[in-house]
Amino acid sequence: MKASNPHDRIVVVGGGIAGLATALHLAPLPVTLIVASPLGLQASTPLAQGGIAAALGLDDRPALHADDTLRAGAGLSDPDVVARVTDAAPACIEWLIAQGVPFDRTTPGDSLILGLEAAHARRRIVHAGGDRTGRCVLDTLIRIARATATIEILENKRVTDLALDSNGSIAGVLCVPSESGSKEEPLLLASRAVILATGGIGGLFAHTTNPLSSTGAGLALAARAGAVLRDLEFVQFHPTAIAAGLDPMPLATEALRGEGAVLVNGRGERFMRDIPGAELASRDVVACTIFAQLAAGERVFLDTRPVLGDKIHEKFPGVAALCRAADIDPVRDPIPVRPAAHYHMGGIKVDGNGRSSVEGLWACGEVASTSLHGANRLASNSLLEALAFARWIADDVKDAASQPRAARAAPPPPISQRGPRSGDEPLCRRQIRNLMDRQVGVLRDAVGLKSAVHQLRAMTLAGLGNEPAGSRDAALVCLLIATAAYVRQESRGAHQRQDYPAMLPASEQHMTLDHALRIAAQIGDETVTPTRRVA
Repeated sequence: MKASNPHDRIVVVGGGIAGLATALHLAPLPVTLIVASPLGLQASTPLAQGGIAAALGLDDRPALHADDTLRAGAGLSDPDVVARVTDAAPACIEWLIAQGVPFDRTTPGDSLILGLEAAHARRRIVHAGGDRTGRCVLDTLIRIARATATIEILENKRVTDLALDSNGSIAGVLCVPSESGSKEEPLLLASRAVILATGGIGGLFAHTTNPLSSTGAGLALAARAGAVLRDLEFVQFHPTAIAAGLDPMPLATEALRGEGAVLVNGRGERFMRDIPGAELASRDVVACTIFAQLAAGERVFLDTRPVLGDKIHEKFPGVAALCRAADIDPVRDPIPVRPAAHYHMGGIKVDGNGRSSVEGLWACGEVASTSLHGANRLASNSLLEALAFARWIADDVKDAASQPRAARAAPPPPISQRGPRSGDEPLCRRQIRNLMDRQVGVLRDAVGLKSAVHQLRAMTLAGLGNEPAGSRDAALVCLLIATAAYVRQESRGAHQRQDYPAMLPASEQHMTLDHALRIAAQIGDETVTPTRRVA
């Protein structure tokens, strides 16, 4: 194994908006940005169609944005975090404008166009390129990052382990070539500050809008390093993924419903009409209602024809192109849709500066649990969260870099060389995805969750003694999610238990890897009870 010369390098793992924004805010400190693919290729950011929420309208203010966020979070959002993020939203938009992001305006140089999305009381969604906000933001930040002399970009490298010193603090990362069978040696990069910005877990489900590479790699890294994880059971299923047999599934943005598109079943019935909020109810409500229609044997469609007609090509060029690629003409026909795994509210527990429970480890974006989203994320708050915390993390890392760390009692211990292996993986990724979709999906119950935990625990234990490449980390993250879902015996936000439909007093759920493995071993014993900390 090759080792880098120790210096004041800061390592950022992940090349979406969270990783790029953090790296840019860290300038002029030296940063190494590690991405598992060519920069921008496998990030979730370019799939973000809806936009970025910010209270910019004359009839809006951050307090109203905060109210909507708290309402969607179903009792688990921290009001202080929510207020801080929503207050920061206008400045985040101004920063992106300064970087050159071409947000949509009524006319060039005029005010920003503000869209409406589900569960927002005001028009406050800022877009770029119509429904291509994520792509526009990512392309802009990539261009600037490549031109920033203090940012070193390591592409096609996968981080397999976090190196810890004898005090349990971060000492660096172990990375290997992403390509299976590469002859290149693993590389240990020394660093006392690592920021995980590795994205979500949607690729663990058979139906997902995420890149298939989104399998919770950052969660596995943090869990093995001993970090505290929080509220892993809360997985948001976007109600309107386009059901056209593609994997991952294209997304029919929420903004379509904001413009008046309606949901109908195969008989043409508008089944959301009598639900509070109708098509603009929160995502968990719409997803569960659609899922009930599908379970009853109905097909579900999003009908844009009455409100958009052929204007869909102008206002939503991304969706129109996705429909064409799937041989769907949204001008003539309604769009077939279904819920799909879209966003993970749970993650690495961090404080207001993005610090985890492991010294020297920060987390930003979807991999982090900041207490902003609670049990259900409000539409278009994800990119906002990444932008706000990127600045706060950078400020905190800069401050930490100026402070001496206590001397280590010993050099970092040897790190096992875990990397891609040639040959067949012993665990089947498709099996894992189907299992998660069936038993840890939109609607859950004890029987399905218990079965999932048993199967995933067997897979995880079979792989713990080997190199945890690919499916092994996927099985570990799935086990953590399924265990947390089994233990939370209530329905709240995106976590819906058919056997526990009531909501209990609001509480967070904290886990470490050791804790989760002990609980998983006990599941099946009726004495297992939830272990929670009151929020």
